[in-house]
Amino acid sequence: MNPGTRTITVGIDGSRASLDAADWAAREARRRRLPLRLLHAAPGPAGPARVPEADTGTDHTRTALDRAAIQLSYAHPALEIIARDTDTPAVPALLAAAAEAETLVLGSRGSTGFAGFVVGSVALAVTARAESPVVVVRAGELPEDERMPTVDGAAASTAPYLPVVLGLDLSHPADDLIGYAFDRAAVRSAALHVVHTWTVPPRRGHVPVVPMDGATVERGRGTWQVLTSTLQPWRHKFPRTTVSEQVIYGHPGHHLLMASTRAGLLVTGRRAGEGLDRSAHALIHHAMCPVAVVPYS
Repeated sequence: MNPGTRTITVGIDGSRASLDAADWAAREARRRRLPLRLLHAAPGPAGPARVPEADTGTDHTRTALDRAAIQLSYAHPALEIIARDTDTPAVPALLAAAAEAETLVLGSRGSTGFAGFVVGSVALAVTARAESPVVVVRAGELPEDERMPTVDGAAASTAPYLPVVLGLDLSHPADDLIGYAFDRAAVRSAALHVVHTWTVPPRRGHVPVVPMDGATVERGRGTWQVLTSTLQPWRHKFPRTTVSEQVIYGHPGHHLLMASTRAGLLVTGRRAGEGLDRSAHALIHHAMCPVAVVPYS
């Protein structure tokens, strides 16, 4: 990524899902003090509509990209917004944009609006190949969804952020992945909850169960020590971030989906040059909060 072009970039297609993703991207850009780049990658204008001109009071036909830029500028007046349209097909256009962005943001559920693609296929194809982190935002995501519940009528915008959850494979404890999670938690002044799961292959002909023998219990303790040791340098680097750790037996997809119900952002990794694994697929489709997929070497 070229440091001179750092942005939060979001794919716009005119759908409700992409507008929800764009609003999340705008909030992330504001938190990180970066420009927001809107990219419309459909092969032509998508759904022109009559939108009033704010400065003249007259009507004007605008594309989905124009409408999104206007709505976001009203909602985030201090944010620098860059809008761009391209005739390049969606997947290669978004992959190229990801190479120049700090983070690429995409909508997950609902109609994609990109011609020729079924629901979710753009998000999956781009997330599986992007050079930079990709955040997939579920349709219907609201600003208050990333914050703690309020009491006594307090404004949702002043509530603390929900924790950032990191799913960490200790066989590949990549700095890019861990650093991304710590940084996102720090920017939000949110807690970071790190989850590592482990399993024992079942013996042939046996139904897998939670192992309780001494060797596997000892393995669990050893794994916990490795996790604590892995995170120690990052605790020193981010001393104000509250970090909790969980080592749990089972498959990562299940436990991370459970964790997503109490998270504002879920962070998982993908080895560079490889596609999405089964766990990442499940998280993108079913997580109850935005999912960041971070490539690492």
